Amino acid sequence: MSNGVPSTDFTLAGHGGTLAGRAWTLPAPRWIAVLSHGYGEHVGRYEGVAARCNDADAVVYAADHLGHGRSDGQRALISDFEPVVDDLLLVVQHAASRHPGVPVVLIGHSMGGMIAARFTQLHADSLAATVLSGPVLGSWATVDELLALDVIPSTPIDPGTLSRDPAVGEAYASDPLVWHGDFARPTLEGLQRAMRTIDEAGSVGEHPLLYLHGEADRLVPLPASWEGLNSLRGSRTFVKTYPGAQHEIFHETHRDEVIADVIGFVEGVLALPN
Repeated sequence: MSNGVPSTDFTLAGHGGTLAGRAWTLPAPRWIAVLSHGYGEHVGRYEGVAARCNDADAVVYAADHLGHGRSDGQRALISDFEPVVDDLLLVVQHAASRHPGVPVVLIGHSMGGMIAARFTQLHADSLAATVLSGPVLGSWATVDELLALDVIPSTPIDPGTLSRDPAVGEAYASDPLVWHGDFARPTLEGLQRAMRTIDEAGSVGEHPLLYLHGEADRLVPLPASWEGLNSLRGSRTFVKTYPGAQHEIFHETHRDEVIADVIGFVEGVLALPN
C-alpha cells in the first residue's frame, strides 16, 4: 500500500530475463513518474516517493533492474548498461501504453540516475522531463579505486552513509531484497564505461532536467558527479544541492522538501505549452 493507493505488480521480458515491476496507479493521472532505482536496492524502497507522487496526481511505475530485487539475473551484476537502458524503455513504454497521452517524467537515483541520464540522451522524445538524484556521473572514486586492485576487497555499502535518519540505514541493513555483498569487477567496469559513454554523448539540449544532490554525500560525492553533469546539462537544466544531506535524499530527514522540489519542477514543466 502507498498512502491508500494499492500497488500492483507487473512483469516485463527484459534483455536478461524477467523484470519485476510495481505500479501505483490512479484513475485520471496528470503525469506518469517512472522510477529508476540505485545499485543494490529495489523499487520497494520507494513507497514514500510513490505516495507523494500519487498525492500530486501522478501514477508511478518502476521495475527492479537486472540482477536486483525481484528481477532475474545474477545479483548486482551488470557488465553493460546499454541493455539496461533498453529495459528501462520497456518500463516507460509499458506505463505510457496504459495512460495514452499522459506526460512521462523519469526519476533516477544514484546508479539509476546514471541509467536515467543515458536514457534521456537516447530517448528524450519519450519524456516530458528527467530528475536525477545523487547520480553516478563523470567519475566515481569507488569504481576507480577498486578496479586498480588485483583483488577487490569486501565492499558492502555502509548503511550509515544513506541518510541522517538512522531508521533508513536500519531498514536497509535488514532488507533481504537489498544486495549486501561485494562489487563484481564486471559491474565496476560497466559503470566506468557507462559514465564515459554519457560524457561522450554530451548535452541533453532543451530537455527539462533537474539535478539534485546532497552536499554531504559520501557514497557518490558531489564534486565528481557535478563534473559529469557539466557535459550532460543543457539550456533547461536546473540544479539544487542540500547542505548536510547524505546520499539518499528521498529518504533524508528533509525528504518532504526534496519531493516538493521535484513536484514543483514537474508542475512548472507541465504548465509550459508543448
